[in-house]
Amino acid sequence: MSSDTDTDEAHAIGAHATNPRATEAQAAPARATEAHATAARTGEAITTSALHAAATGADTFPGVLREALNRRGLSLERVSERLRVRGITISQATLSSWQRGRSQPERARSLQAVDVLEEILELPAGALRSLLGPRRPRGRTTPPDAEGAALQILGEDSVVEKALGARFRHFNQETSSLMVHDIVRVGESGTLSAISTTNVLRAKRAGADRAIFVLSFDDEAAEPVDIKVTCGRLAEATYLKGLKSLVLEIHFGRELAKLDTTVVSYAVEVSPSETPATHYERWSRTNLHEYLQQVFFHPDALPADCHRYVRDKVGEPPRGRRRIPLSEAHDVHVLTSRCKPGVHGVAWEYGTGTAGTGGP
Repeated sequence: MSSDTDTDEAHAIGAHATNPRATEAQAAPARATEAHATAARTGEAITTSALHAAATGADTFPGVLREALNRRGLSLERVSERLRVRGITISQATLSSWQRGRSQPERARSLQAVDVLEEILELPAGALRSLLGPRRPRGRTTPPDAEGAALQILGEDSVVEKALGARFRHFNQETSSLMVHDIVRVGESGTLSAISTTNVLRAKRAGADRAIFVLSFDDEAAEPVDIKVTCGRLAEATYLKGLKSLVLEIHFGRELAKLDTTVVSYAVEVSPSETPATHYERWSRTNLHEYLQQVFFHPDALPADCHRYVRDKVGEPPRGRRRIPLSEAHDVHVLTSRCKPGVHGVAWEYGTGTAGTGGP
């Protein structure tokens, strides 16, 4: 019952085949959730407030704008109306794009609107304008490749985008994944008990030194209780309860040269949830040289049937459904070479019996 987003892909385990975008629509924004750090990390202790600020991008133009809007309790419709009364026409869509970091005010009219926004939101003069970066290139190539590729797979307003906030636009754009190995363990009651991932990354440019991963849980009762990083150094572990998502930032321990590779490995133990898990998915936004999925089942929670499938994007119907056998080790696996972008899943059924009784 989790999903994980890293450099080029994400993986998910769920109690039922839900649409992550629909699930997220019912959750509060990441900035309104309670964030806390979970064990274990190999570096110095990081305070919850520092992690929360990093996760929400509170020191950026989008972050400060979102914070001010929430503090004043003003809807985008109301703000747009107040600007119109002052003779400035800025649509709700544009305001939404500003607060999400999709675009920024650049033209004279937009900059004038920023000055008025500071008054409407009761911010000090220059509090917003001083956070604006350099002008962005215009045209069809304006959206960064990292964001555009992620949106094609995850869609708008995904759990991942809301968990990362302002960081979503550029997250992990300095690296790409070559090989990924996911291991999922299903416990005695048929619920998720642990996830471990080994990821071989390649630097797209010199200086890459970290990657971000996001794990999301379908069941509110399933929360991370322990994190271990065996390759790399855990610099951030923030659980966003309202989004049922865990944000991990793992440092490589060195700066990579262009095209250099590194290995990141981590494992997350999960508290018992309330609903048996029935599927696992990895969302890949780029090509992987090789991807291996393994799901291990407790002997007292063996499924009656397992199959693999593919989705072109999150929320779309599965295709290419094929049955896969359960081994003597009580596991199923899928090995995919030249893994194309999309959603790659494994699903299982417990038949007419109850999970945790050894089958139907």
